Amino acid sequence: MVSDADHDRLTGLARASLDRTPETAEELLSEMDRAVVTKAAAMPADVVRMGSTVTIRGESGDTQRITLVYPGDANITENRISVLTPMGTALIGASRGQAVRWSGRGGRELSVTVEAVETPASGQQRP
Repeated sequence: MVSDADHDRLTGLARASLDRTPETAEELLSEMDRAVVTKAAAMPADVVRMGSTVTIRGESGDTQRITLVYPGDANITENRISVLTPMGTALIGASRGQAVRWSGRGGRELSVTVEAVETPASGQQRP
């Protein structure tokens, strides 16, 4: 599930990124094709959207808090993960309790479980 605003922005971002990062861009386009699109006001609070801070639990049981951002705002040292990374693409639209999977380097399958979702404060979602 994604908001109509996120859907439009992310579809445009993925299309614009096809030349630079074709695999990730195609995966994001695929996610947008499958998504249930709704008005932002109707989005459940526990669904990951742009600007959400998400607590994830890895396969080892360790937890980490990350914020899902647009590529220009990404900063790994601040745990700000771009939606144009395999993990970011897998997380968009996921809900609390859901396990998400993606292929890492070398084709290794990785997964995390969404433990908590904090919705972005008004104005924190950059177009």
